[in-house]
Amino acid sequence: MGYAIPEQRLRKDAESRYVTEILRILRERRDAPLTEAREPEERFVGTCRDFALLHVSLLRATGTPARVRGGFGTYFVDGFHEDHWVSEYRLPDGSWRLVDPQVLHPAYGDLGFDPLDVPRDRFLVAGDAWRACRGGEADPGTFGLWSDGALRGLWFVRGSLVLDLACRGGVETLPWDGWEPLAGFGDVSLSDDDLALLDAVATAHTDEDVRRLCAQPRLAPPREILSKSPAFGLRGVTLPRR
Repeated sequence: MGYAIPEQRLRKDAESRYVTEILRILRERRDAPLTEAREPEERFVGTCRDFALLHVSLLRATGTPARVRGGFGTYFVDGFHEDHWVSEYRLPDGSWRLVDPQVLHPAYGDLGFDPLDVPRDRFLVAGDAWRACRGGEADPGTFGLWSDGALRGLWFVRGSLVLDLACRGGVETLPWDGWEPLAGFGDVSLSDDDLALLDAVATAHTDEDVRRLCAQPRLAPPREILSKSPAFGLRGVTLPRR
């Protein structure tokens, strides 16, 4: 777009956790209806997670059950599963459909599928990625961030799995959040019980499954979490009471 994003916006905008914060920033930059096109300097500088969060908020506001999903897209780099966030909404028949609101932008060109109905072999939700890696069907080294070789591997998939569960349970995390013991950063020693619990998350399908797992102390996001953002590094964050 020929616009140099100010460093402060690159660092701070994407730390906004909630739609209310995103809308506040947008209003500060231009107090106009969201249906009006904005110049680049009037926009919010977010991540794929923010596209998904805004889309989910819109769907919920219009009465459609929806949630943010964490996982891995295969349509950015050939042969690699890039960390990515999309939205998912419930159809009248009770099934769920994936949407990638970010790649609706024409700059992405033709990806070979409809972004409003993303095939589940093009975007692997974190549970499917975990099962593929654990079952030897996929190389864990191809999951993570293409731009950073240190941010790849089964530990990265594990973190995505726990964050995705939190989103399914109604706590929309930032992509770089984490908490001990199962959503920590880097390789850790996992017990058989830990692995069994993570396997259960990967196969959770019903709302009851999600509620039960979100109540597990080893999985549920605590009020005091860790956040390891590209802009600010590792720091503690206190989540508001729900």
